Amino acid sequence: MHVLIINGSPRVKKYSNTDKILEKFTKGMCENGTTFEQYEVSDKAQWDDMREAFNRNKNILIALPLYVECIPGLLMEFLETLTPKNDGSQIAFILQSGFAEGIQLRCGEAYLEILAEKLGCGYKGTLVKGDNFSIRFTDDKMKNKVTDPYTEMGREFAANENFNSEACRKFTGPEIFPAHMRFILGLVFNTFAKKAFKMIAANIGCEQPLDYRPYR
Repeated sequence: MHVLIINGSPRVKKYSNTDKILEKFTKGMCENGTTFEQYEVSDKAQWDDMREAFNRNKNILIALPLYVECIPGLLMEFLETLTPKNDGSQIAFILQSGFAEGIQLRCGEAYLEILAEKLGCGYKGTLVKGDNFSIRFTDDKMKNKVTDPYTEMGREFAANENFNSEACRKFTGPEIFPAHMRFILGLVFNTFAKKAFKMIAANIGCEQPLDYRPYR
């Protein structure tokens, strides 16, 4: 099997969590002979080649981050330049997010199933996984702890050619946290996490407080 992979993140490769995930996913996917070609939607210089690859390939995988129930606008802009297919092509998705609960990504997942039809492709499922926010902010040990499990999902995809297996379903993790965990997480966020976010914001040059609302 040969797979066209499109990294739908608007961030350049260096800062793309989706790219770090794809590194591990493709490692597992290619262990038994599967091959792939990958393009980055963040690089508009690649768009002509991406369109040609989309038209040429019948096995397509789009990996993307979910931003508060919306897929990236830059990916939407690219998809709007495509002509729907009608040649038996199949498309699968990797949907990743900083939100940890699976329920936070289900609206996006439902949209992607509709999107496959709009693109004239059969739907091969979506690998849904949250809790990926920390990937580009942590050291290699912690980054690998989050991304290494995607290697096994790459093997799973190569073996089944879709994301419809029970292993892929379980990979999502908890659909919703139990009440006691939600209480603890809320407490943590209002103390330690809020402080950590302020430090991250300061390190990337933010000058206004995180709760600044200039347009209210």
